[in-house]
Amino acid sequence: MLLSIITVSWNTRQLLHDCIASVRAELDRAGLGPDQAEMFVVDNNSADGSAEMVARDFAWVKLHANKENLGFAKGNNQAIRESSGDFVLLLNPDTEVKPGAFLTLIDFLKSHPKAGVVAPQLLNSDGSIQRSCRAFPTFFGMLAELVGLSKMFPAGSKFGQRFRAYKMLDWQHDDERQVDQPEGAALMIRREVLDKAGLLDEGYFMLFEEVDWCFTVKRNYDYEIWFTPRAQIVHHYGQSIKQVKVKMIISSHRGLYRFWHKHYRGNRQWLDGFAYASLMALAYIRIAAYKLKGAS
Repeated sequence: MLLSIITVSWNTRQLLHDCIASVRAELDRAGLGPDQAEMFVVDNNSADGSAEMVARDFAWVKLHANKENLGFAKGNNQAIRESSGDFVLLLNPDTEVKPGAFLTLIDFLKSHPKAGVVAPQLLNSDGSIQRSCRAFPTFFGMLAELVGLSKMFPAGSKFGQRFRAYKMLDWQHDDERQVDQPEGAALMIRREVLDKAGLLDEGYFMLFEEVDWCFTVKRNYDYEIWFTPRAQIVHHYGQSIKQVKVKMIISSHRGLYRFWHKHYRGNRQWLDGFAYASLMALAYIRIAAYKLKGAS
């Protein structure tokens, strides 16, 4: 088995349908038959008939219809454990694969032996480039992002580059380069990396699990993580998240706290309460701003 494709879905039936159809079309273009490529869909107890649609319309897909929402990390791990491809592609259900993407990503990893992960260029629904890579979180970088400093200073300004570094806002995402953490909407992973670094941390429910995993891979196992615009995938951004925006803001901040606690805290136990309280206070400020914006 050359390629295993894994999609975790939650209440995105039509988008999931279009995603699987685009995967099937790309597998056919690439000449990858059932002995070379497999696809798993892990449905996290959708209420919109997603699992039934997959079973009815795409019998070749290996479907897991969960009875509860296990989250992104557990859902992916569920399929990764059963997969057998030399390369594993984590693919969001709100994506559509552009021609040539699969073989381009596979060929990249084959020709870059130190690369453990490669991500394609993501495109917005209108075809524009989606800025999908980040630097690893730092206290300063996240503070600048959470309080809005990254948006206050334009590119090229005296402080702009520093405040905008976390989201790599001064890079157009149009050239091939090493990065810290591409967005988890589309990540192709070399199997040996999963064997060494392990699966996603299931302590994360949704958001920051791929950040945590990339950090572990890069810092502890010395694999390179790459971005290439030679492969493209359309990402209809945030279709699952926007259904439960408030819960996702909270989940994001809890994920960031877990990341800090796991990788940066060290022996500074005295910071635990302050760090958690600060991050959750910022979360509720974001929620209030979101609700005010919706009411206006």
